[in-house]
Amino acid sequence: MNLFEHHSDPSKNWLPKDGVVNYYCKIFNQEQSDYFLNALLIDIEWQHDELYMFGKKIVTKRKVAWYGGKDLKYTYSNTTKQALEWTDELLKLKQKVQHLTGTSFNSCLLNLYHDGNEGMGWHSDDEKELLENGAIASLSLGAERKFSFKHRESKHKVDFILEHGSLIVMKGETQRHWRHQLPTTTKSNLPRINLTFRTTLST
Repeated sequence: MNLFEHHSDPSKNWLPKDGVVNYYCKIFNQEQSDYFLNALLIDIEWQHDELYMFGKKIVTKRKVAWYGGKDLKYTYSNTTKQALEWTDELLKLKQKVQHLTGTSFNSCLLNLYHDGNEGMGWHSDDEKELLENGAIASLSLGAERKFSFKHRESKHKVDFILEHGSLIVMKGETQRHWRHQLPTTTKSNLPRINLTFRTTLST
């Protein structure tokens, strides 16, 4: 199934079973989206992601940043990150997302994809530091990109085209039963920032 609608019902569940995904389309207009994109490109403390796979260190092309306050840590791919303090822009974005979703978040993992050559393979956001079955709100700024879900057992796929300023929310048992990915593409040479607001447990 492919989704590209400008007036989606945010209460609709786009997964056929075993989880909940709501798509809000654009929650900011063009001017607002451009402002936040440019502000985050400049103000966020971006770093190349460093992962350890099969005993080898891998430095990704994409850049990442982790915000939420000094008391939070987050571990994935055998790498532990210490959260940075919220910026003014991130707090404004968090407030907007919380208002729309009715959910409180205490952290945000940001990914910067410089162009369509950079993406993310199939994975689930199911690290032990995250609230089990907690909502993850994913805000997209910049280039429109395809975003896909695939059921772990049935292999059923659900595809979205995430627009500049759009919001998609994953909750319930989605991370347990579904994987998601941002595939690479030759159709885009523009940057995209993805902000995933989530609830991280204190350690």
